[in-house]
Amino acid sequence: MNARGEVLARIADAHRAAPPPDLAYEGIRRDYRTTSDSSAEGLTELLIDRLVDYRALVRQCSADDLAETIADALAERGANTVVVPSGLDLSWTAGLSGSILTDGLLTHHQRTVSELDGVDGVITGCAVAIAETGTLILDGSPGQGRRVLTLIPDYHLCVVFPDQIVADVPQALARLEPTQPLTMISGPSATSDIELNRVEGVHGPRTLEVIIVERNE
Repeated sequence: MNARGEVLARIADAHRAAPPPDLAYEGIRRDYRTTSDSSAEGLTELLIDRLVDYRALVRQCSADDLAETIADALAERGANTVVVPSGLDLSWTAGLSGSILTDGLLTHHQRTVSELDGVDGVITGCAVAIAETGTLILDGSPGQGRRVLTLIPDYHLCVVFPDQIVADVPQALARLEPTQPLTMISGPSATSDIELNRVEGVHGPRTLEVIIVERNE
């Protein structure tokens, strides 16, 4: 068999294995994995491994040290002006000495694209973090803000709490409201040309830094 015949044969096999086109929605199999045997510590380690593999920066701290850790991260980057969603916990920014801009969900409280482009970074929380894929999901809640808030600034600092870490995509989706504007982030924005030259910051932040809050014993 030549290459063309092999490809066509594989397509035919895939068609035969596919569900019939008239299959009712209720008849779709749902026996994919929906639970995980991994411990909380194991999920955190896996998430960190995936984030680092995607070239994200990762820090860990206790809940009591969160404000200090955020301040240290911004100071090391030289970020003097940051924007935060209006619903962000104010205690997170208690240690910051620079300018803090607030972006609201209502139109008259929203920063312009030009203003967002002029800040040094953005701080948000997240809704869910998927350990297996290293993906952070933001759902537009008050502590996460508008989608544009995390697309324009060159640096995104995201805080993840231990109870927000799940094993895989089905577990993550089960926690989310599908009508919300979900933003899925797997590392800093990056793309490659035909020669596989990687370019970061093309359609989102060039630098993603994640602070994972440690579980209380």
